[in-house]
Amino acid sequence: MTTPVVDDPLPEAVALVQGATKAGLPLRLLGGLGVRVLCPDFPPRLRAGQDMDFACTSKGRKDVAQYLESSGCEADRRFNNLNGDRQMYFTAPSGRPIDVMVDRLTMCHTLDLRPSFRNASLTLDPADLLLTKLQIVELNAKDAHDIFHLLSGLRVGSDARPSIDPGRFGEVLAADWGWWRTVTGNLAKLPSLLAENPKLAPPYPRYDPLAQASELLRVAESVPKGLKWKLRANVGERVKWYELPEEVDH
Repeated sequence: MTTPVVDDPLPEAVALVQGATKAGLPLRLLGGLGVRVLCPDFPPRLRAGQDMDFACTSKGRKDVAQYLESSGCEADRRFNNLNGDRQMYFTAPSGRPIDVMVDRLTMCHTLDLRPSFRNASLTLDPADLLLTKLQIVELNAKDAHDIFHLLSGLRVGSDARPSIDPGRFGEVLAADWGWWRTVTGNLAKLPSLLAENPKLAPPYPRYDPLAQASELLRVAESVPKGLKWKLRANVGERVKWYELPEEVDH
């Protein structure tokens, strides 16, 4: 029996970001497609009906929306009119769904995406892209796969591009105990997840993902914490430190 070929959304997604970049518009890839751009040598995670996730800034969102429509994307006008200050929804010419997060990604925690627009990449900053995965409290195989690929393909350090900047990583965790608790908990789970399912990691990693996870745990422990972080840490897990996001209807 032959395996059906799944149509790959990456070329269409990259073309949209490249067109926006050429026009001087703030649009970046996030999600699994962003991971693939940063780790092109690893086997892709493909599935039927895969959507395309992007980020933009609030300052540029109207221009980004106009650009996407001029590129053949159909806007969900009702949804965008109600929610466009934080999220926009389109349908690509291929029929694939497009989600555009504006300024922030709010799931189990809230990540300010605006620092990622300082770079000239097609994707979010690698540390931010990793954090979008590590902030998920109920980690699934898809997100674990992306975490392992990022940790296998990009070095933790600030002296190369692209790389996972420990400064940016520590900055987010030091500002919010809830972020710290979820991310360190997920990093600590990685050895057992990999033991249970070795296919989560790519077959020929450039870097040891578990060693890199240990390095990020050291960053999380050593980064100086503020008074707000310490006060929340005293409360600990007696009060829930995360949200469980609901699916948004389009």
